[in-house]
Amino acid sequence: MIDKTMYVSDSIKWIGVNDRAIDLFEGQYVVPNGMAYNSYVIIDEKIAVMDTVDQNFTEEWLKNLDDALSGRMPDYLVVQHMEPDHSANVAVFMEKYPEAVVVASMGAFSMMKNFFGTDFAPRKMVVKEGSELNLGGRTLTFVTAPMVHWPEVIVTYDSKDKVLFSADGFGKFGTVDADEDWDCEARRYYIGIVGKFGTQVQALLKKASGLEINKICPLHGPVLCDDLGHYINKYDIWSSYRVEDEGVTIAYSSVYGHTKTVALKLAEALEKSGTKVEAFDLARDDQAEAVECAFRYSKLVLATTTYNGSIFPVMNTFIHALKEHNFQNRKVAFIENGTWAPVAMKVMKELLADCKNLTFADNNVTVKGALNESSEAQLMALAEEFKA
Repeated sequence: MIDKTMYVSDSIKWIGVNDRAIDLFEGQYVVPNGMAYNSYVIIDEKIAVMDTVDQNFTEEWLKNLDDALSGRMPDYLVVQHMEPDHSANVAVFMEKYPEAVVVASMGAFSMMKNFFGTDFAPRKMVVKEGSELNLGGRTLTFVTAPMVHWPEVIVTYDSKDKVLFSADGFGKFGTVDADEDWDCEARRYYIGIVGKFGTQVQALLKKASGLEINKICPLHGPVLCDDLGHYINKYDIWSSYRVEDEGVTIAYSSVYGHTKTVALKLAEALEKSGTKVEAFDLARDDQAEAVECAFRYSKLVLATTTYNGSIFPVMNTFIHALKEHNFQNRKVAFIENGTWAPVAMKVMKELLADCKNLTFADNNVTVKGALNESSEAQLMALAEEFKA
């Protein structure tokens, strides 16, 4: 269950913002339903603000904070992650509230010097694994989360309300009120943003398993509550690179349409057998979504033309994206097209050589120009091997 009202508790308020104008997150990920930059304030005997927001929303965020404070002054700013969509207003906050102390890891303070020219000494509190911050009626405990997905990251646990402030973990694309499936956009976010660091996410999940958690408050997307087992299980699957669903991803590139015809004919044959299939034209469709599906499903088909003695550029980009995100534990088949000297299959196999635990299909397809009786027989053999 997710809470699109962003209610956390009577003492913990959401003061974040929704970016409905953004087209590309991090300059590369399509976000049709915008993006949320979450910040929270914990109202106790002392007041702690959890992270800031993107630089384009300074005034809106400060107003949200001011409304939540009701005339009080904050005592602490906890900086869990120094990526600018969350830390851009640290210096603004510290100037506006001259008595406040900034709380962060040693690595975060080093980054503050890079971004702001200062680490705010002597108004800084360095925390590490197990450090605590007493706010009066509650104690915050800090847990280090290096490389999830930057090295300075900490997450924060509030033992009174049993809330985990999870930094970029459990985040998703889309505004907090976006009417969309959490799994889909959280998966695309995770694979694209965090996916390379599965080992580190597994380590953090192990730490979190020892905590009683009622709600998860990420820095992107809605507050998670009730069925937390669902979200944690998804993160366990994604970060261990296990198959999430049985099915086939077909990623293709085509110059004159012949390779596309072959790829879609395979998709049609698989669908007729009851197999779940998702096909992507890598030159036109969202490559991040294609990468997401390659990690989601059990099998992957790569179909491309021989091009300049190698492979078509968008396929090269796609395979490198898979490798950068630690693609592994899947079965892969190849469809190559080359009118006189097809080498695409060889090149693709070589590019994937460093990926762990890949099984290559027994049946692959070589097309010389257009599909003929021989290559169609190869295609049907591949469909038989890859069907559910």
